[in-house]
Amino acid sequence: MVWLSAALIWQAPTHAGLAKSPLDAAKPLGLSLFQDKLLPADQAFRFYAEVESPTAVRLSWQIADGYYLYRDRFKVEKLSGEAELGALQLPPGERKQDPEFGLTEVYHQSVSAVLPLRRLSRTATELTLTVRYQGCAERGVCYPPQVQTARLMLPAIAASQPPPPRLALAKQDRIAQLFKDQSFWLTFVSFLGFGILLAFTPCCFPMLPILSGIIVGQGQKITTLRAFGLSMSYVLASALTYTVFGVLAGLFGANLQAAFQSTWAIVGVSALFVALALSMFGLYELQLPLSWQNRLHRLQPKRGGHFLNAAAMGMLSTLVVSPCVAAPLAGALIYIGQTGDAILGGAALFALGLGMGLPLVAVGTSAGKLLPKAGLWLNTVKAVFGVLLIGVAIWLLSRILPPSATLFLWALWLIVPAVYLGAASSLSPEAPHRQKLGKALGIAMLTYGILLLVGAALGSRSVFQPLEPLTAQKAPSTTAFSRPVSSTSALDSALQQASGKWVMLDFYADWCVSCQEMESQTLTDPKVKEALAKLSVLRADVTANTEAHQILMRRFNLIGPPAILFFDPQGQECQAARLIGYVPPEEFLTHLNELPERCG
Repeated sequence: MVWLSAALIWQAPTHAGLAKSPLDAAKPLGLSLFQDKLLPADQAFRFYAEVESPTAVRLSWQIADGYYLYRDRFKVEKLSGEAELGALQLPPGERKQDPEFGLTEVYHQSVSAVLPLRRLSRTATELTLTVRYQGCAERGVCYPPQVQTARLMLPAIAASQPPPPRLALAKQDRIAQLFKDQSFWLTFVSFLGFGILLAFTPCCFPMLPILSGIIVGQGQKITTLRAFGLSMSYVLASALTYTVFGVLAGLFGANLQAAFQSTWAIVGVSALFVALALSMFGLYELQLPLSWQNRLHRLQPKRGGHFLNAAAMGMLSTLVVSPCVAAPLAGALIYIGQTGDAILGGAALFALGLGMGLPLVAVGTSAGKLLPKAGLWLNTVKAVFGVLLIGVAIWLLSRILPPSATLFLWALWLIVPAVYLGAASSLSPEAPHRQKLGKALGIAMLTYGILLLVGAALGSRSVFQPLEPLTAQKAPSTTAFSRPVSSTSALDSALQQASGKWVMLDFYADWCVSCQEMESQTLTDPKVKEALAKLSVLRADVTANTEAHQILMRRFNLIGPPAILFFDPQGQECQAARLIGYVPPEEFLTHLNELPERCG
């Protein structure tokens, strides 16, 4: 009987359309003789579309008892018509622990949303829309995504009325629009250029010592051609990882890079970097057992294993070292999520990752050419890159360690090499110049290391301002005027309390380099702080990436930080004012001053 019930359900997918297997679908239904059948999708979720004004369309759903719709599953696209679509304005939903998607926002009974339009012509025109949504039954059975086509006749705009303003788009939305307006190869080249520009942001800097350490670790065997091959292996693996995980994030809305910011992943990768560093110091040589080496040597006579190692490090670096979101990446993910076009979106993401890696290829190849081929110089160079790799490990651990412990590790990172440079040893006047230069550098490192130890004892949080607690009363915290929010209910409450004021919501994470850059450079700017004092400033710290954090980001279709959102005095988000990625102080201040015009 169970299979019979399931077969009846699957015979007419437009009526039940279950997203599970027949056996799983039958379990919540039970035997059809003892339970009512599920309503067809068009009866469970009755869809209506109407013209509200010449520049707005209202979309509504009547939801049957025992059913609900997901807030983050609504998508609207234009098929035809002389109008541009704005962002769909949905009301807040109810929080629900859903068996399919976890903690999420849903609608019961009914929901109504407004779709703003920019008319491209004053004359009457027909507008055809494709509307997508998805819902479930409370008994635990989900319908597949539903697609409706709405044909509406927009009335003419009177000649006496001023022309409607062009709908403002955020930077990431303008980039997403490039996919529809440009050819495949022009889009590919554009994202290659975006990637080259992103290569010079702080998110990519930690990759330099990683790749250089791989090449230096080859020792005297390295050649320019081999260095180029290792660099390309590293960069291509990084770009492919960017592509695969980016496409998955665009299609399913899950930031898999954020999942790799867990404690076990960070500790494991940090330990790997420390192990590589210690091998560069000459404490041991990292190598597989002899039997494995002989087998691999027979399978890979050209030592392809080193290239595989470089590729593996490229993949790890992409997942763990540089998980920040920038406007070009967000634009590609928006396009993939809206259209499902993983081919064009994936190609753009690959071009973005490749562009970010091209400077690394140049650095890695030149390292193979400039490295000394023999002598003590090579050991010195390997030791320097070993120290840099330990620095990368400490930087990763700073995401999970208390600030005082992080400062202590940075202090050791400076003091120990300073001792080896002779900072604490006497130096004869006849010593070579390079020894004197090394001692001077060692003294500077030793001094700053001691300051970091003092800062750790004082409870400082800043590596660059270790004595900040001594002047804390003169320099208030950057985020002292912000209010933390960690869930959708907390956000709704904060928006209600801030009625009558503009609200800024800052999505932040400790493991996000661009977030820290915004914190230390933009949000500390005196003019920016003065402008923000007129707003109600909220911060969503999603460092832990909990379930509540994920539903909060899904509410706004965000993949991850950094992201800054703005809400008007009525509590509605102005999507045209969204900021993704790092924004310099001057640009951020201009953005704040233009909020009324941008969102009016």
